[in-house]
Amino acid sequence: MHPAPSVILFTVMSGAGFGMLAFLGIGLPDVTGWVAFTFFAIAYVLAVGGLMASTFHLGHPERAIKAFSQWRTSWLSREGCCAVFTLLVMAVYGAGLVFLGTRWTALGFVGSFASVLTVFTTSMIYAQLRTVPRWHSPMTPALLLSLSLAGGALLTGQEKAAIALLVVAGAIQIMAWLKGDGALTASGSTLASATGLGTASTVRAFEPPHTGTNYLLNEFVHVVGRKHGLQLRVISFFLMIVLPIGMLLLPFSHLFAALAVLSHLAGTAVSRWLFFAEAEHVVGLYYGKRTT
Repeated sequence: MHPAPSVILFTVMSGAGFGMLAFLGIGLPDVTGWVAFTFFAIAYVLAVGGLMASTFHLGHPERAIKAFSQWRTSWLSREGCCAVFTLLVMAVYGAGLVFLGTRWTALGFVGSFASVLTVFTTSMIYAQLRTVPRWHSPMTPALLLSLSLAGGALLTGQEKAAIALLVVAGAIQIMAWLKGDGALTASGSTLASATGLGTASTVRAFEPPHTGTNYLLNEFVHVVGRKHGLQLRVISFFLMIVLPIGMLLLPFSHLFAALAVLSHLAGTAVSRWLFFAEAEHVVGLYYGKRTT
């Protein structure tokens, strides 16, 4: 799949932002007044900034409001509804902390659950797609949720929780890569099934369907070299998991904590680029872009 920068920014920023709101909703860290305002401001900049970035990938961003009406059938619509609900609930909850010094515990737990649910709905936009076998797996929501919560723990200064969640996210990321590498083959999709010519004999393309490119090739077929893919995986895993854990294990320092957050977000961005770039849409079989 084409790794659009807007969608990468959206998933990385909103994931971290809603993960941060999830921790703030359960009272971690236990802050009020202007300190609470600072935490909520960072969370909202990430969450809202990510949602705004996602609109740049739309053909008609001005029509984005129409997506909210399709919540019965569309995970994208459910994501939008959950995001708005979460932001409104957490705004009220945050106002109580900032201006009244009061924690409305029940409201905070509702906002925390809604934050996690928002990330889940985002993950299901991709996990529901049977045409992208690498994504059509429980690994997709598990990965996005674990990275969101790990980022939220880092951003809210929950060191022990962050280390545990980073370990979990790292393990899920490795499993997602290993399972995803064989997903297209395991799906049973071939050039024969893509063209509808059956499986009685070997089917191969005599010529490409056309001489030029088109929307399907530009959007759904993106080939990453095996060597480059492996290098990017190592870089992303080191920045996203290993380096932040190493910094958190050192004696506490605000500088190390900030570097751990920045390293994690940078590594997550690389991982998310691979998430899209390595995703193999079955339409590639029809165009002879896959060997399966």
